[in-house]
Amino acid sequence: MTAIYSARWVLPIASAAIDFGAVVVEGDKIVAIGVRDEIAARFPQVQVTDFGTSVILPGLVNVHSHLELTVMRGFLEPEEHDFFSWLRKLTIARMAMDANDLFASAACGAVEAARAGITCVGDSSSVATRTMKAVSEVGLRGIVYQESFGPDPNVAEQAVAGLRRELDAMRAMETSTVRAGVSPHAPYTVSARQLKMISRLATDDKLPLMMHAAESQAEKSLLLEGTGAFADSLRQRNIEWEAPGISTIQYLARHGVMETKPLLAHCITVDGDDIETIRVKGASVAHCPKSNAKLRHGRAPLAKFLAGDLKVGIGSDSVASNNKCDILEESRFALLSARASETATATESLNAETMLFAATLGGARALALDHEIGALREGMQADLTVVRLDGAHQQPFTNPVDALIFSSSGGDVRMTMVAGKEIYRDGQVVTADELALTSQLVTVRQKLEDAAGNARF
Repeated sequence: MTAIYSARWVLPIASAAIDFGAVVVEGDKIVAIGVRDEIAARFPQVQVTDFGTSVILPGLVNVHSHLELTVMRGFLEPEEHDFFSWLRKLTIARMAMDANDLFASAACGAVEAARAGITCVGDSSSVATRTMKAVSEVGLRGIVYQESFGPDPNVAEQAVAGLRRELDAMRAMETSTVRAGVSPHAPYTVSARQLKMISRLATDDKLPLMMHAAESQAEKSLLLEGTGAFADSLRQRNIEWEAPGISTIQYLARHGVMETKPLLAHCITVDGDDIETIRVKGASVAHCPKSNAKLRHGRAPLAKFLAGDLKVGIGSDSVASNNKCDILEESRFALLSARASETATATESLNAETMLFAATLGGARALALDHEIGALREGMQADLTVVRLDGAHQQPFTNPVDALIFSSSGGDVRMTMVAGKEIYRDGQVVTADELALTSQLVTVRQKLEDAAGNARF
């Protein structure tokens, strides 16, 4: 089936904006793009859906999320002053969730993403099969990374064997739009031995790898000096740790992670040498500014990332540390916080166009999916987002890109399409029973409140 979608503006990202433009979709692909009148003349028998004072752009890409933690929105806020306590409470609550709970939470997160114009996620999950099911059923595109934990080097082989079993189940669930990946969680939760083994697994099996890296001062202290909350925790569990005296990025390079061209989430405590290592190794950065700020971790040097020619995408992280899954809002915060924190010279090239690129094609590049998505071009996958620009909060404006980044949010999205299928249109996700899912989420949240009430922090 062929369909034409038109709007006052079409933003292909990889080419110039089109006034009064149109996109032709056939099956799961874009087959033509151009000025509306010319497109209508080329396809006279095809019905045109006109969105009026709106913009059609490539689907937004959220390169770092934890959809299974959607139920924890606002749950961890009392512990935000202490990241270690925050992680402990999260872990205790997560252990109280069964497979059905995890699915409901991830599905609600996927629904939220669809409503916000997000068509693709790079999602980290403790039970990735549940998240893959949720992402597939809601209709998003994505890479779901199975997390692996194990700070004790003596259990590395056992942990990787378990990871392999999970991957077998995940591969059986892969589709043309949802793919499996691996995620050694972080330097303080995965031993060097396990890092090497997972890196080898990812290389041999051609699996995408994602890792939390250089996220906090506590992590930096662990790596450089062997001190701080993470070091104390390892000692309390009788896990040997000898500080390597190098940064997280150099530590990952030493243990094979950088050879996988990983996606690195956060990258706050990095220096010039680290940025150059990320570039040379072909790794990518998931920039999550709101989560970084909310947890008081600091600010990643976005302007330096872009000046260093890194592949950078925008991530929401979990709503447990952000409260919203909204890449338009995240992009605005990223731009404004960078301008507020860095010199005018450093941020001179940071503008609305820069951030819209990061939210679309930049995110696709960070996930190594830019051959399929991230731009509107003939032959690309038909992943589209339509955002209305006729709201009082958006008027007046002269540049639609400025209006998108500075004045708009996920609430302005009118339509979300993945692989040629509309999954959200004008207030309704058409692929899921939102009422049933949100009702289930309330039940799961009460279970977590009870678990936290019985635990000691």
